[in-house]
Amino acid sequence: MKLKTLAAAVAVLAVLSVLAWYLQRPPAPPAADPRIGRPLLDSSLLTRTARIRLTDQGKTVELARQPDGKWRDTSYFNLPADFDKLSHFTDDLSTAKVQRLVSRNPEVLARLEFKDSTATLFDAAGKELWRLTLGKEADSGGRFVKFGDEARGYLADLTTFLDSDPKNWADSLLVDLKSDDIAAVSVGFDSGAPVVAVRAKVGDAWTAETTPAGRRLDGEKITSLLSSLTSLRFQDTAAPDAPDVVAARAHCRAITLTTFDKKTIAILIGRKPEEKKPAKPTETGEPIPETGKPAAAGPAAAVASTAEAKSAEPAAPAAAKPAETTIPAGPVYVFITSSDPAAPVNALMKQRAFQVYDWNYTSLPQGASELFEALPAPPPAPKAAGKPAAPAATPAGTAKP
Repeated sequence: MKLKTLAAAVAVLAVLSVLAWYLQRPPAPPAADPRIGRPLLDSSLLTRTARIRLTDQGKTVELARQPDGKWRDTSYFNLPADFDKLSHFTDDLSTAKVQRLVSRNPEVLARLEFKDSTATLFDAAGKELWRLTLGKEADSGGRFVKFGDEARGYLADLTTFLDSDPKNWADSLLVDLKSDDIAAVSVGFDSGAPVVAVRAKVGDAWTAETTPAGRRLDGEKITSLLSSLTSLRFQDTAAPDAPDVVAARAHCRAITLTTFDKKTIAILIGRKPEEKKPAKPTETGEPIPETGKPAAAGPAAAVASTAEAKSAEPAAPAAAKPAETTIPAGPVYVFITSSDPAAPVNALMKQRAFQVYDWNYTSLPQGASELFEALPAPPPAPKAAGKPAAPAATPAGTAKP
């Protein structure tokens, strides 16, 4: 075979080999999903976010950023939002990462329970920046999620709770002070003069302006009182003219905190008191009057007569029932006024009435005597040094040894 012919044959075989490889090569692996390994929420979006909407189980929370950068819970009487809670929630979304693409199949996505649990961010113009729909929790941990209107379900290492109760996003803190800020506290009572405790500087012992004889102010009681009042939080709110609020305002205890920088926070705290009312006749066991029906005649009259005879017999003594009913005390409300005109609490008190926990009221001292303790007994006086005692006389008739 000529060399030229051989070279041509080799070239043809090489071309056929390349063509065979190309035709039989394995399919290229699919391109990696760009969301895998990325955070659920790009934190840079938060700088452009002006409004956040959370929905779940038919409830909706709306939070809006104000021009001064603070957030308000517009879904709950436009009260200040709990910034710590909001920061924790957005941090969870910014740190949680997409682990894998689960499916694009509509039937599979339906089993992942994507319903109305969503978190949405909007910019200042109301344009949607980002939306996440939450599905059920995975058996192996994490949660199924979808982005926007995409027909793809992912698994993310997300464990956050989507709280859709508007009240829970309002900042519940009404008084934000520290015990070390307080120079004086005045505690009022239902009757009698208030007890006023003062100190010159932090660390000094508390003293009372007026102290009963033989007693002294109990500093631990004052410290305990301040610990509950300097971080007072509300439990619920009501309209300022609600009946329970009006009744509470009429039965208040007055407490005033004065700071070292001469600001005062006046706190009125009270509730509608418990009521006692006479019980109805059926509640006290009194006999119910006759109905006035005509007497029966004939055999029926005989039966009735027998029944009356039996009823005339002495009845077994009935169990004693209370002669009055008790209407429980109402919820506890606080009414706060700061001497600082710019203090946010002054504006809050015009918006709503704030219900606090029962223990905020029941833990208050009920009388001035509870804030004082007896003076410690003085130490025993030392015995005076003197001559040793003389030995006892020997009884008469007793021989000495």
